[in-house]
Amino acid sequence: MTGKAYRAKRALVEKPAYPTAEAMDLLTKVSVTKFDATAEAHIRIQADTTQADQLVRTIVNLPHGTGKKIRIAAFVPDDRVKEAKSAGADLVGNDDLIADIEKGNIDFDVAVAVPLLMKSLGKIAKTLGQKGLMPNPKAGTVTEHIAKAIEDLKKGRIECKMDKAGIIHVPFGKISFGKEKLQENFETLMNAITEARPSGIKGGTYIISVTVCPTMGPGIKVEL
Repeated sequence: MTGKAYRAKRALVEKPAYPTAEAMDLLTKVSVTKFDATAEAHIRIQADTTQADQLVRTIVNLPHGTGKKIRIAAFVPDDRVKEAKSAGADLVGNDDLIADIEKGNIDFDVAVAVPLLMKSLGKIAKTLGQKGLMPNPKAGTVTEHIAKAIEDLKKGRIECKMDKAGIIHVPFGKISFGKEKLQENFETLMNAITEARPSGIKGGTYIISVTVCPTMGPGIKVEL
């Protein structure tokens, strides 16, 4: 990315904030990369992140997916291996898969597990946890309905959670999707985050600001 290219794209962002439809249209025009950039949303929440009852965490099924192909590892008993593979899991197993990970072989983006196997995952919990890959019931990745979880993840289910600064950073598509699909994904995302307002965040402002941007390019503030 050159300074000149970035400044040219930055010049297209003329307003302090844009209505959603205009923001999505502009988003398709400000990427400075030659590859198909990811559309990102950065949502600042009015919350005390030291309080557990103010932490925002939710799952969203984007209507058009994220545009990213993800590799899924499924931890299931032997009698459910075929089910997980049929649903689209890339790596399936139990003790064998755990042994592989202990050797440092981590070739997947998301891990799912049936509750029965969570105890066995204890030995690799630290390894997976450091990479944000440990299955978690709140993220919908520890479930008896393993096939549905795998299918939803492949279609574009994403997890949204705040960082320590109270900001949710989340991808919601590819620039090549075009403004209509990006808008549908974005609105679905924002509805889910609005509905996920924690009980600990009382009255007043909940979402302070929302900025969207391509992987490399200027940010565009969206009117709330």
